[in-house]
Amino acid sequence: MSRLILASLLALPLAAVGGLVASACAEGLAVDVRNGSEPVLCAEKDNVTLDFTSPDVRSFRIEATHPPYIGMLARDSFEADWTECDLTKDPAHAGDVKAPTRQTLYEEPSLWVVGWRMPTFWRPSTATVRIGDRVEAGLHLVQVWMIRPMGGEEVLVFYPQDGYWRIRPKAPEGRAATAFGTSFLVGPIETEMRPIVKLKEVAFDPKLMRFLLTFERGGSARITMSAVTPDKHVLDVTFDEPIAGRPFAALRSMYITEFNNDVARVAVRTPGMPGWSESSVMTFKGGKVTDLWAGRASVSRHNSSSPDMVLSRFGRGEEGK
Repeated sequence: MSRLILASLLALPLAAVGGLVASACAEGLAVDVRNGSEPVLCAEKDNVTLDFTSPDVRSFRIEATHPPYIGMLARDSFEADWTECDLTKDPAHAGDVKAPTRQTLYEEPSLWVVGWRMPTFWRPSTATVRIGDRVEAGLHLVQVWMIRPMGGEEVLVFYPQDGYWRIRPKAPEGRAATAFGTSFLVGPIETEMRPIVKLKEVAFDPKLMRFLLTFERGGSARITMSAVTPDKHVLDVTFDEPIAGRPFAALRSMYITEFNNDVARVAVRTPGMPGWSESSVMTFKGGKVTDLWAGRASVSRHNSSSPDMVLSRFGRGEEGK
């Protein structure tokens, strides 16, 4: 990469907010964001945690957009980096299969849903997945695939047994599928070794492109895939009731260095301020925000094409009643 291109990338921090500036409408509810990130050496450990808390929020938006350098990315990177990683203390609960098992849960020409069972998982498998009248127990990973000109593309994955989700936009025209990166949680978050959301059931309506989450602690949420394009992937979330006393959402990601991360920068809008403020994800102080962008302005060697993430439009959700 030339020095000129690298210099232009490093000058992009607030420009990386890109479409968020255009999509940020009138100032919404302010929510409390806590930064629980901690330094690590293992690139496969989610050491970045941004918790979102509010006793009033019933609706908000999650958006994934390509990083600002996507058009200049010459080489992508998907390989896991297990350097300095020790997973020997992680729990392992046996599943009901001896090798990873794949099954198609739903299929039509432009959309299909695939479920996976693994030999072991770090938590017990108690949540079920429902599509229409079909109910599946013991699934560890569910993928949503959509058609595009170069073939099928996985645009969303979720893990029913611990509540983790990942999304990405469709790839830009002429490019292969991009990488997944930052994960997120939706629902009443608690900690068992790491932040999780305990789900009783996840139901998917393929006609509405909508998930219904039923939480073990009670309550529910709707997650609607409102837009999946080569520019962005938009999810609109509505809770049946606000989640009080614990975070209602979280971003989980990885940062080792500026050149080895899935997220490096945070930009936020705060109540009453005319513009954005920005910092490294590791030094971000948290506080009250109405919009938050988390992403990268320079190329990382880890999941180089993975998307930037935006949480915004926090509201009381009266329109969802």
